[in-house]
Amino acid sequence: MASTEDPAAKLSHLDADGRARMVDVGGKPVTDRRAVAEGRVRVGAEVAAAIRSNSLKKGDLLQVARLGGIQAAKRTSDLVLLCHPLPLSHIDIDARLDDDDVLLTASVRTAGQTGVEMEALAAVAGAALNVVDMGKSLNPAIEIVSLRVVEKTGGKSGPTTCRAAGFRVAILTISDSRTAGAAEDTATPLLVEAVQKFFSSEVIATQLVADDRKAIADQLRDWATGDGAPTLILTTGGTGVGPRDVTPEATLDVVERTHPSLLELARARCLPGKPHAYLSRGVAGVLGKTLIVNLPGSPKGAVDTLRLIADVLPHTLETLRGEEQSHP
Repeated sequence: MASTEDPAAKLSHLDADGRARMVDVGGKPVTDRRAVAEGRVRVGAEVAAAIRSNSLKKGDLLQVARLGGIQAAKRTSDLVLLCHPLPLSHIDIDARLDDDDVLLTASVRTAGQTGVEMEALAAVAGAALNVVDMGKSLNPAIEIVSLRVVEKTGGKSGPTTCRAAGFRVAILTISDSRTAGAAEDTATPLLVEAVQKFFSSEVIATQLVADDRKAIADQLRDWATGDGAPTLILTTGGTGVGPRDVTPEATLDVVERTHPSLLELARARCLPGKPHAYLSRGVAGVLGKTLIVNLPGSPKGAVDTLRLIADVLPHTLETLRGEEQSHP
């Protein structure tokens, strides 16, 4: 998959006097982000043979390419205009021969407020330039033939792959107005789509109930203790401070064990820039083999909150099902 980001887009962010400026990412959540880029350098038969025999005058070309790629990734903000400097947590460069070409792959990770596509591309570009430098004495016509982003995860897109799937999910939407038909329920279909996107999992049930503590608790208990109980129940709505917002209390009425740190993670990742995340009183907890998580009533807020914990939910649910040992 080639990168869809327009490099000129950043230049469209101008001050009042027309000067270019960096995009303000201060309001974005800190999330785990990863990008993978790849490139191909056509070195020719003579250089390829020298790489295989490690007979180049300057030494091991593939190893130098890897080191050059790592250094380039670390210096991306010095090389690319208006690119944010990022604390990179991991850089992995693979360099290998593919017939008469050197195939380069870079995987870069960070926990930050903006993506690492440029760092991954810089890593491949830096590695490719070192390939050219190492081999040009034998072949001055070495050619860098491709450079592209092939994978990106994190940020608004959430995880694009999940290391475990097959969860059974139920969604309980809590709203007086939606139950009465006075407002359209847009939250449920958006959450169904998010579950399928983030986890490749089946939504086995959805239900709409009013902001009534007993009705909410009864539905949660019925799902979690019935035949074919879902692995995960997501609720949306009723987590605010209004007099009818009783979803957290209803959830606490039925769970056997609470899991407070799960939603604290989502709230922490919302900051800086979104202090209203702390107005949500949502809770999480376990009933039997089912994890119950309260999401905000705003459709966008519900999906965003789920996205912010989507990377840790698979392990949580696997542990709950007894498929992995817990790692505190």
